Amino acid sequence: MAMREASLLSCDMSEEIRLDKWLWAARFFKTRSLAATAVSGGKVHVNGARTRPARAVRIADEVKVRRGPYEWIVIVRGLEKHRGPAAEAQQQYEETEASKTAREALAMELRAQGFHGHRPEGRPSKKARRDILRFRRGER
Repeated sequence: MAMREASLLSCDMSEEIRLDKWLWAARFFKTRSLAATAVSGGKVHVNGARTRPARAVRIADEVKVRRGPYEWIVIVRGLEKHRGPAAEAQQQYEETEASKTAREALAMELRAQGFHGHRPEGRPSKKARRDILRFRRGER
């Protein structure tokens, strides 16, 4: 039992981990492949520089993550290799105050804009689907 605890501690306290794996474990992305795609697409920067998914992340690195309209700027505080509960994942990083205020302001702005249009209730009927197809083809 002591051997297992020692191996777990050595894994949890390692000095570096792949960026895509850290983003997945910290719950910024649902899968590692989504995290790797985001890193390759330039949506993630480490210490102000664009990187690759295999880049090693260390404690005290600054990671900037953009998902949709939102952007997080976080400081790495832990290096878990395995994805755990959300409460544990949030302990792996510390979000900067500027990032929090900017994200909250953007969320309020988007909420204030709202959705200006009719949102259909459920699946369209057979007649409605035919009308949509005719409209798309330009028959009406």
